Amino acid sequence: MTLNEKVAQLFVQKYGQNPLVVQSPGRINLIGEHTDYNQGFVLPAAIDKKIVVALQKRNDDVISLTAVDFNEDYEVSLADVAPLKHWPTYPLGVVHQLQTRGYTIGGFNMIIDGDVPVGAGLSSSAAVECATIFALDALFNLGIGRMDMALMAQQAEHNFSGVKCGIMDMFASLFGKKDQVVRLDCRSLEYEYAPLELGNYKLLLFNTNVKHSLASSAYNERRQQCEQGVAWVQAHHPEVASLRDVSEAMLAQYVLPKDALVHQRCHFVVSEIARVQQACLHLAANQLETFGAKMFETHFGLSKQYAVSCPELDFLVEAVQGNPAVLGARMMGGGFGGCTINIVHHQHADALVQTLAERYQSQMHLPLTVYAVQTANGTGVV
Repeated sequence: MTLNEKVAQLFVQKYGQNPLVVQSPGRINLIGEHTDYNQGFVLPAAIDKKIVVALQKRNDDVISLTAVDFNEDYEVSLADVAPLKHWPTYPLGVVHQLQTRGYTIGGFNMIIDGDVPVGAGLSSSAAVECATIFALDALFNLGIGRMDMALMAQQAEHNFSGVKCGIMDMFASLFGKKDQVVRLDCRSLEYEYAPLELGNYKLLLFNTNVKHSLASSAYNERRQQCEQGVAWVQAHHPEVASLRDVSEAMLAQYVLPKDALVHQRCHFVVSEIARVQQACLHLAANQLETFGAKMFETHFGLSKQYAVSCPELDFLVEAVQGNPAVLGARMMGGGFGGCTINIVHHQHADALVQTLAERYQSQMHLPLTVYAVQTANGTGVV
């Protein structure tokens, strides 16, 4: 039985109605980390790990939510929707956005399940938000476009989860296409698809199985440091709107004399924005080795300059560097845990995984979980 069928069946068993079923994928990002909230470029793709929701209208104003993963239920009236510290905050944040923007919805029953690993940095929260907004739009005929859905899901994350994330996760979940990556300009929200042609290589994600508690507080702190750097440059160049507009020379002149740490953070972002643009050219020219080298560069920038890595992530990247079967590797996502993304020759993948899992267990005293992922289509009705 597929995940979609399982969730639909659970809904029928619980409520005796046929539900509307919507799936929304997790995402990977090949290159371009922490550039999205700095109005730079990113290169994400939707993947074949997804969140599935089944839902149907109620005759009252109650929202009844069930999370299969957690074996938990939660109920609240439409009038009492408020942020929480656990999983219901993601769908409820979407409901709050709809209410704030004047959309009319009624009560509904919803069951949520999925195979996007939580805490792996594959944006399970964004997938839940995108599945919810897409499903409610379809259920109540709201007529919301995908771009507005992405922006509203982002605001839901800001306001209810307290993480000031960029637009990339929601965008990739809603706009992803099988066998394609999306080059997204996070300022204009203009985007273009490019084929992902890996030939004899495949994408492997190595999950550290850690999520350090620093993640969300440090994420917001990095964002503030970037904004501070921009403000110092803006004082001399009013036309500058974000780090997208800032050069390394500007950072050296206006930011470094004031704060070396803020300079270091901003320098990573400015170089990463340039790196993504170069990497896109390498991918278009099918220069996978050069593209992979850029991934390693990104990792060491994230680790040493932006300081959002951790020993487990660094171990996994350093362990594959120099291995001829691995073209590129880096930590992916907000940081402090989650996965590394690796481009690995398919003939050598099994041997690499076996060796690496043993080394990781012996050195980090943790199991290594491995996901082979493929690109997939974005959010839609099943």
